[in-house]
Amino acid sequence: MKERKNMWEIKQAAQQSGVLEIYIYGDVESDGYDWWTDEVIRSETSANTFREELAKYADIAEIKLYINSYGGSVFEGTAIYNQLKRHPAKKTVYIDGFACSIASVIAMAGDEIIMPRNALMMIHNMWMFSYGNAAELRKAADDLDIINNAGKQAYLQKAGEKVTEELLSRMMDDETWLTAEDCIRYGLADRFAEEDADPAINPHSSYLEDRKSTRLNSSHT
Repeated sequence: MKERKNMWEIKQAAQQSGVLEIYIYGDVESDGYDWWTDEVIRSETSANTFREELAKYADIAEIKLYINSYGGSVFEGTAIYNQLKRHPAKKTVYIDGFACSIASVIAMAGDEIIMPRNALMMIHNMWMFSYGNAAELRKAADDLDIINNAGKQAYLQKAGEKVTEELLSRMMDDETWLTAEDCIRYGLADRFAEEDADPAINPHSSYLEDRKSTRLNSSHT
């Protein structure tokens, strides 16, 4: 089985017993398959890998999750979000730069979300590649509406009464970039970080370029 170059990091905090640090600095991608070599290509950022790594630290008291990601696969990201929500540890999320698309959904697993004033979050509707006849394309659109509505629940659960579903839907329709101040106002973050994020930190991602040039053969958000 081939292993991709590390883009994420999961480690126990050196100075804090019982604290797990997770860095998500890259695209959320599913496992692949090499048809030439008949091998599974395990993505380091898949839900499978995340589950295996998180299971090694079942007894920790706190998870500190650091995010700087343009997003990726909605299927993988939704599973990662639910894995984190299910974990009994206290979860503190730090937006180190960007939390875009499905990465913003993963962030909603935090009991507390902390953002520097110069960090950004981006939310939008999910999209998918589809082909077929007219009936099949209509069904694909209907299916995508269901998937999209399910994905909204992570934001709504975190925001509580600070944002309505109607307003959230409008922001997702408009593919909205949110400042830290916006996120706190809408309940998608809890407080400002004491220091701004380093603007030199960028996700190791070609996600935005990929969206401009092609639609991948999987749902994304």
